[in-house]
Amino acid sequence: MRALRVHELGDPEAVLKLEEVEEPVAGEGEVLVEVEAASLNFFDILLCQGKYQVRPKLPFSPGGEVAGRVAGTDRRVVGTPSPTGGFAERVVLRESDLFDLPDALSAEKAAAMHITYGTAHVALHRRAALRAGETVLVHAGAGGVGSAAIQLARAAGARVFATAGGPEKAAVCRDLGAEEVFDYRKTDLKEIVSAVKELTDGRGADVVFDPVGGDVFDASRRAVGFEGRLLVVGFAGGRIAEAPTNHALVKNYSIVGVHWGLYRELAPELLHETHRELMRLYEAGEIDPLIHSVVPFEKVPEALAKLGSRATYGKLLTRPAG
Repeated sequence: MRALRVHELGDPEAVLKLEEVEEPVAGEGEVLVEVEAASLNFFDILLCQGKYQVRPKLPFSPGGEVAGRVAGTDRRVVGTPSPTGGFAERVVLRESDLFDLPDALSAEKAAAMHITYGTAHVALHRRAALRAGETVLVHAGAGGVGSAAIQLARAAGARVFATAGGPEKAAVCRDLGAEEVFDYRKTDLKEIVSAVKELTDGRGADVVFDPVGGDVFDASRRAVGFEGRLLVVGFAGGRIAEAPTNHALVKNYSIVGVHWGLYRELAPELLHETHRELMRLYEAGEIDPLIHSVVPFEKVPEALAKLGSRATYGKLLTRPAG
């Protein structure tokens, strides 16, 4: 079978190669899945570079989010092979990591939803306990997890503000339902903080959804309100910011970590509950994954480079058949 593999660490365009490999064999408690679509994520870039918190043994296939059919059956599923393994025609997953799909949901949309919408839902509902009528500020709102957060916050009855880079991405956020969108290429972070406070009568945001980190996290601390929840979702900006505890005490807000993958091991039933709720929201028309493009395996290195340079919005996907 064909698979994209990394034999040495580096940028995806340089080290990710399409090659013929042996088909994996499912063991006890595992299932062989024929991949119909796999999602591209920022962590795939970090895996190729050796900068992710998990460092798989070389050679390996990136790709932690796949949708397809259980081999030899009509059972349609989505799941996580680990953080790796998905950029292949077939992949082995643990049975406990499989989530069944309704017929109405395509493999592409299922792969686009699984981790990003799961992360956003756990962040907003489990970790932030979001309530209807609250205000949510979503950073990088046109990205995969940011676009999911906008839709899910709106579905929960929240008022949503977003940040994005450039007019095209700002328009994407508005189309998703953000009430106010701040283009950080035109408006600096201090001005965004001031605008958020003005729009909330000086209170600040009840929830800040931050997948960027660095300077954005520093600004988020100033934008969050009394008893607010600042969600640490990722570090796409590169720099890992420090959180002064005296500031959290004086302003009386919470800094809340969101690690979706940890629930796979420590609270897997929560992820299955979340999946069922996401399927309900999709079937009700409350959410719909934003897909930028679907590329064949041969174009994955180039697509990951575009993702890394922030030249895309929503989700990028690949499928073996192109």
